[in-house]
Amino acid sequence: MGESKRISVHHALGAGLVADVLLWKNWRGAATVLVSATALWYLFERAGYNFLSFVANVVLLLVAILFFWAKAANLLNRPLPPLPDLEISEETIARVADLLQIWINRALSVAHDIAIERNLLLCLQVVGGLWVISYIGSLLNFLTLIYIGILLSLSIPLLYDKYQDQIDDKLYVVHGIIQTQYKKIHSIVLSKIPKLSNKEKKVQ
Repeated sequence: MGESKRISVHHALGAGLVADVLLWKNWRGAATVLVSATALWYLFERAGYNFLSFVANVVLLLVAILFFWAKAANLLNRPLPPLPDLEISEETIARVADLLQIWINRALSVAHDIAIERNLLLCLQVVGGLWVISYIGSLLNFLTLIYIGILLSLSIPLLYDKYQDQIDDKLYVVHGIIQTQYKKIHSIVLSKIPKLSNKEKKVQ
């Protein structure tokens, strides 16, 4: 593949702080995420530490530190602990609501296509995806799955950015194989399934 066909992984990831962390351009942030995720996974998965107890102890420690800091600052005429304004802006709420609306509408559109339009191919894709998720969930618990997801997020974008041409060539070959197999399955099975006529679609 030519150089002109290369995409900017950094731009595709949003070209912000998250992209810098995932591509290890901000190596301190990436290392912090990796070390924190590993420590939390070890605490909860290997050491058997309870999540609720952990949160309560961390909050208790923070409250104690802030309380004694404020008392010491009052006695020693020092500035109070610098606490930021802990509030969520309306713009943030609006952005989250817009994102939720997009995902919910997409899910409802898929449900509509399966239930009303009777899209067999889409139904099989959804069933297959849910079965894969269920199978993976039976092998790993939720915390380990999140930890693996963090590890993959910190490695796959970096590897793809470095070896994009080679990976794209392999993906192109795999895509061709999948398309060939799909056409065979479609000609043997899916094309013989009767589709809804226009009259049946209108009568709901």
